[in-house]
Amino acid sequence: MPTRNVGIVIFDDVEVLDFSGPFEVFSIANAVVLQAGDRPFNVFLVAQEQRPYLASGGLPGLGYRVLPDYTLETAPHLDVLVAPGGAGTRVEDTNETLLDWLRATVPSTEVAASVCTGAFLLAAAGVLNQRRATTHVRQIDRFRETFPRVEVVEGVRWVEDGNLISSAGVSAGIDLALHVVSRLLGPEIAGRTARSMQYQGSWDSSS
Repeated sequence: MPTRNVGIVIFDDVEVLDFSGPFEVFSIANAVVLQAGDRPFNVFLVAQEQRPYLASGGLPGLGYRVLPDYTLETAPHLDVLVAPGGAGTRVEDTNETLLDWLRATVPSTEVAASVCTGAFLLAAAGVLNQRRATTHVRQIDRFRETFPRVEVVEGVRWVEDGNLISSAGVSAGIDLALHVVSRLLGPEIAGRTARSMQYQGSWDSSS
């Protein structure tokens, strides 16, 4: 079984569960599959700089400091990219260094995913143009107005369009990550991962 590199982007005021939820899913999938040396995912955090970042739990400026494993320049090739959301996306969606990296990285990934307002980052990079996507329910109108070339989908946990997958807010990122596990490793492994997490969600259906 090949090992896929899963890079989760972080930045100041990234929402904690947006990045830690998918991180947990891919890590537990490793534990579920780990037999005879098989390790399906190499999961790591990527940021613009090698420094602590303040992750928020819904309160910008109040949260937890997180260290990335790689910078945008030092990260290895990504098979799976996850762009989480949070208040920080309102700054990062104009960060041309990050947006240029997304433009260069997304086309070569097997899956590029966004959680919550992480969709604003992918949309600002232009990779969601003419594609279906969703975001946090309270940000749907702003998303549609800001990115008229994106086909915005409401009322779903996640949306899949080719190699691009986006989810609704916060906890929906767990459903998204389990769906990615199902897509790459099969529904049986995804089900075992969900049961190991004692998670009941909508990872096997976008509605």
